[in-house]
Amino acid sequence: MDRLTLPGLTRDMTEKPILVLGGTGKIGRRVAARLRAAGHSVRVASRSGEVRFDWTDESTWDTALDGVGPVFVALPEEGGDAAPFVAHAAGRGVTRFVALSGRGVEEIGEPSMLGLERAVRESGVDWTIVRAGWFHQNFDEGMLAEGVRNGVLEVPVGDGLEPFVDAEDIAEVLATVLTTEGHVGRTYELSGPRALSFAEVAEILSGATGRRIEFRDVPAEKYAAGLVAEGVPDDVAKMLAEVFAFIRYGHSEPLVDGVQRVLGRAPRSFEDYAGAVTW
Repeated sequence: MDRLTLPGLTRDMTEKPILVLGGTGKIGRRVAARLRAAGHSVRVASRSGEVRFDWTDESTWDTALDGVGPVFVALPEEGGDAAPFVAHAAGRGVTRFVALSGRGVEEIGEPSMLGLERAVRESGVDWTIVRAGWFHQNFDEGMLAEGVRNGVLEVPVGDGLEPFVDAEDIAEVLATVLTTEGHVGRTYELSGPRALSFAEVAEILSGATGRRIEFRDVPAEKYAAGLVAEGVPDDVAKMLAEVFAFIRYGHSEPLVDGVQRVLGRAPRSFEDYAGAVTW
């Protein structure tokens, strides 16, 4: 065999390239790497990827879509309206949409992700939605990394608990859903194996880094104002404060079993993640 395939692959999936939008981001690059390691043809498209793709520039869409089968869709951090692209892609004959969304989007009312979910469900094309909680990697690659480096995690979460999930687990779920049968029309919610407070996270990170990491709870208004002072748009700062409020009031605490359902194994723990990072 010149290609490693997984049981349940259709002929169409094996022969057509898989389009990975946002393929240079935290999740997209991991999805692309897993697909390539399994021998699949992958087209990485982003503003700075192998193929240039911009949600706001329709002239970049057709080059990314030409001849592809399944499409992994993840919106940029600033959000946006996915519906025009999804409708266009469906008209170009894509075979499946796999969309990355977030846990709690309905309760928070996050318009971009809700719009993405609605667009793929109404596209007339096979679809799967994966809703992920907060990534482990937010503490070394994302918005919380600076706080870890400075020794202070200052966020408005109180004693709220979050079952952080590993980006590698998310990527493996997405790669599996993109390339195997049995996932059409399903929505999978992903979490880690245990819900942690930010105070517990700070203790785990202190042990892993060998430096004291302190957690400080702050009022949501102060947190949002600090982001605005750093140049974050006001609406984005308020949205982030609302996301932390979702944790503060216990809405994120329940564990979900999407990793187990798709991969047949337990998700990676925060302790395992923290111990493996070169801080």
